[in-house]
Amino acid sequence: MDKKLIQLARTDFESYLVSIRELTENILRPNEYRLTHKDGVPEDLTDQLRKHGLFAMTLPEEYGGLGLNTEQQARLQIEITRASCVYRARFSTTVGLVCQGILQHATKDQKNDYLCRLASGEMTGAFALTEEAAGSDAAGVTTSAKLDGNTYVLNGAKRYISNANIADLFVVMARTGRPHKMTAGITAFLVEKNTPGMTIAPIDMKMGQDGAPTAEINFTDCRVPASSIVGGREGIGFKVAMAGINTARLHVACTSVGQAERLTEEALNYAVKRRQFDQSISEFQSVQNMLADCRAETLAAKSMILRTAEGISGPPSKAQRADISCCKYFATEMVGRVADRAVQILGGAGYLANHDVERLYRDVRLLRLFEGTSQIHQGIIAKHMIEEEATSNNKELTCQPSAAATKMGSPPSD
Repeated sequence: MDKKLIQLARTDFESYLVSIRELTENILRPNEYRLTHKDGVPEDLTDQLRKHGLFAMTLPEEYGGLGLNTEQQARLQIEITRASCVYRARFSTTVGLVCQGILQHATKDQKNDYLCRLASGEMTGAFALTEEAAGSDAAGVTTSAKLDGNTYVLNGAKRYISNANIADLFVVMARTGRPHKMTAGITAFLVEKNTPGMTIAPIDMKMGQDGAPTAEINFTDCRVPASSIVGGREGIGFKVAMAGINTARLHVACTSVGQAERLTEEALNYAVKRRQFDQSISEFQSVQNMLADCRAETLAAKSMILRTAEGISGPPSKAQRADISCCKYFATEMVGRVADRAVQILGGAGYLANHDVERLYRDVRLLRLFEGTSQIHQGIIAKHMIEEEATSNNKELTCQPSAAATKMGSPPSD
């Protein structure tokens, strides 16, 4: 990390944000063509992310972090994701799902062992929760961890794991007790790369986000020490997961805004230059309507996110978690509409693979799926509304949310 930039982030955030804008415009965007399935984010570009402290954005200064508040993190994420969201994928799992779970729930020794190295970008983190039968239904984890002497033996498989092939540290969710489908039986383990018994499958081929690798992980009699349990005790794995997921969900919402701003810029630039019927197509009211809708919806999502982030000064409350779901749901749906309009404005050019809009269109489709699908977030939002209504009227809850909305992706009750 560049010490001057890190100090700038801590003392003069507005000036630091200018440096991020320059990084985005002058280095990241011109090099998007280098982000490929084969090469991922090249090391020289990853070094730029490290230099600017992007692996440290969610951590306090005592662990080498930038010490940013939630609103500042949101503004930083929006700025950096005006470039390809593949860059964000290089550090996002580390700063959210991994770092926050460790920061909020790990032992002092575990924090000291890992957080500074994660903050510097020396280590890359991966979060291993999803399985064939456990995704939105996080309680469906079947990967097992059985105590054998002073070690645990892990068996099972995880899928769609971001950065699996390049990660140095994996936060792995495994079942140590309680019947299947109960979150209280899930424990989080810290597993380092090259641990015997853990193997990484070939990188997945995806619709978009080339350069942001995902892969399956298999555990076959993989032994890890008892000291690798996050927090030193069994059964808190779901809380560890949700600590990171809440951060990740807000950051995905921010990413949607950054990508929407980029798509709108691309569409506007094309509309002004493209001529048909002896005039710029930007003079056609139908095109103006689409551009206006892009701008209005992006502003609405951005305002919602910043307002929500402004009120969060620690682990989010139940009401704030519902607001985060509102942001994630609205912003990711919004960027899908913006991307579709951008392709429509560009016409045939927007459908060709040599234009940024075509790539961005494919990239943003994922945002409605990970960190909780849109439908999961609708359930979370509605459940909170119903519970809040019952509480405000000082009566028992009479309208129960659906079982799916209750169990699939809902945060644990405090």
